[in-house]
Amino acid sequence: MDMSLFRSRRLWIPGLALLVLVGLATLPLYGSLYMTILMTAILMYIILTVSWVIFSGPSGYLSLASAAFFGVGIYTSAILLPTKGAVLPVLVVVLIAGAISFVVAVLVGALTLRLRGIYFAIFTFGLVELIKQVLIFFEISVTGTRGRFIMLVDTHTIFYIMLGIFVVLMLTAYFIRRSKFGLALRSIGENEEAAAHSGVNVTMVKVITFGISAVFMGAAGAVIAMRWTYIDPYIAFNPLFSFLPVLMAIFGGLGQFYGPLIGAAIFAYLEEVLLTKFPYYYMLIFGCVLVGTMLFMPMGLTGLIQRGWRRLIGGQHADA
Repeated sequence: MDMSLFRSRRLWIPGLALLVLVGLATLPLYGSLYMTILMTAILMYIILTVSWVIFSGPSGYLSLASAAFFGVGIYTSAILLPTKGAVLPVLVVVLIAGAISFVVAVLVGALTLRLRGIYFAIFTFGLVELIKQVLIFFEISVTGTRGRFIMLVDTHTIFYIMLGIFVVLMLTAYFIRRSKFGLALRSIGENEEAAAHSGVNVTMVKVITFGISAVFMGAAGAVIAMRWTYIDPYIAFNPLFSFLPVLMAIFGGLGQFYGPLIGAAIFAYLEEVLLTKFPYYYMLIFGCVLVGTMLFMPMGLTGLIQRGWRRLIGGQHADA
């Protein structure tokens, strides 16, 4: 009985993922423009959350640098896609943004990933503020401007590029999770000293994974900047983009591969609804939802789903 349930689960999960992907790919054909814009925003939050989980989930290192890499991607678009003058192809800009974010993450990781616990979290959050303040100083003192306008890009083009980043991210996360590299990262999270003594190059594994996660954050930032059309350092390096991925991952649950994905999708949609209907109270409601999750669903939505699955199996055994 258990094996048949296991096999059925192995079959319907890929089938459901394919069905969702087909639905997303055809959304602009049957959905409204608002629905396409909303789904683009949801995909952006999913990318930020899953990217954060790739590194912080198994390693146990709480990174608050998401806004830094996201902002680097945004400013890459701002520089390479001006409203006037020659511009590069959009896909090239996205790739460049991912590459720059990777380089920044590797450099920062090589310097800071020897720190642990709250020290690493504080430093990564400080990185966001450092880059933001440097850009503010540069714009005010050197260019004499505040913010930048970005070339307008078609909404459907933005959606499909964001969807492509999402697909590549999910494949990357899956293969990392199933690879020896992912096993090494989990061993670091369980006991870093033991992992080092067993032959794992701890620093290399952490730095490379940190860099890989930053690639997708930077790419997502480059794409979403094309929809915002105007950005400045306060918009690009908003601290919320560091905290929301953490909250979304906790809400979904870190125990399963699909947990952060579901948590990000629900939280992103909830943010859109609350901002529209309760613009002055949405952060308060957001906080109440999070506190309720921590109190009554400490394992997140995946914990709730697993309990329901176990009860279903138990009920089928009882009927048998």
